[in-house]
Amino acid sequence: MKDPITYKNSGVDIDAGTEVLRRIKKLAKSTHIGGSLAGIGSFGSLFNFSSLLEKYKEPVLVQSVDGVGTKLMVARMANKYDTVGHDIVNHCLNDILCQGAKGLTFLDYVATDKLHPNQIEKLVEGLAKACLKAGVELVGGETAELPGIYAKNEFDLVGMVTGVVEKSKIIDGSTICAGDAVLGMASAGLHTNGYTMARKIFFDKLGYSIDSHLGELGHTVGEEFLIPHKDYSTILWPLIQSHPIKGLAHITGGGLLDNVPRILGDHLDAVISKSAWEIPPIFRILSQASGADEDEMMRTFNMGIGMVIVIAPQKADSLAKELKDVGETVFELGLIEDGRGITRMV
Repeated sequence: MKDPITYKNSGVDIDAGTEVLRRIKKLAKSTHIGGSLAGIGSFGSLFNFSSLLEKYKEPVLVQSVDGVGTKLMVARMANKYDTVGHDIVNHCLNDILCQGAKGLTFLDYVATDKLHPNQIEKLVEGLAKACLKAGVELVGGETAELPGIYAKNEFDLVGMVTGVVEKSKIIDGSTICAGDAVLGMASAGLHTNGYTMARKIFFDKLGYSIDSHLGELGHTVGEEFLIPHKDYSTILWPLIQSHPIKGLAHITGGGLLDNVPRILGDHLDAVISKSAWEIPPIFRILSQASGADEDEMMRTFNMGIGMVIVIAPQKADSLAKELKDVGETVFELGLIEDGRGITRMV
């Protein structure tokens, strides 16, 4: 009799999934600070938000979902997976911060052609550390083994965050007006955007490997490419409570040109000075090697600015000083002017 067709020899190993769950339970539990009611492995994640009713008059939940993109391919090349765990948590937290929200819970989804418990453990280790640092509870997730959908050794990582903001303190850009100041907080590098173009330039055109050491960067290509996406929420959220911030824009795909207009009315422009900050080396290398024009670079990469803050001009210096006092690099990028809802680089 011929060998029977089983789920395992068809490409899906249930035992590997069980082993992954066993390994990550402890990691997830390390992030629990009192809200989570169900352990990892339940059909649904339970979170007790009764304490929010004591802290907030009108709590509004804010949710976001995102992925890490082709930065995952660099992680695979380097066989280093913990940093992309940090990436997805920090990216999602920054997104809900833009509406004034503080993270509460996090869920992850990992899909791959074949589950490798060591790889998934490292991914979740990074997730857990980032959640713990930000005071967010990793309440669950899902791993999926999908041979035939994903190419060999490829995988995807998605994160989902839920946060809370007092209704009266929602930041939506509606009070932004002409004359307001535009501040920029420095990025930590590429963050999680532009990797398809960056990989093509560094690996295909320039012929570098993941281990190539570049003097301009001071370390290897792999080390530069895997610098975690910066978390602005831990430092900036407390300051939101004491400073009248009018708008926040997380500079991700689309760069300064496409993300800042998301918080502007269609009658206002953000006028940003090109000389307000020095472009970091990684972006200068990418620009020179690609031959791309300025708009292409500004729309693909963050170019050294990870978060934009809009605030009344008389309040800008105080906020900038407090951020600098805790070690942040802050730039006075420009101001808001009457216009048509775009970013103007001058």
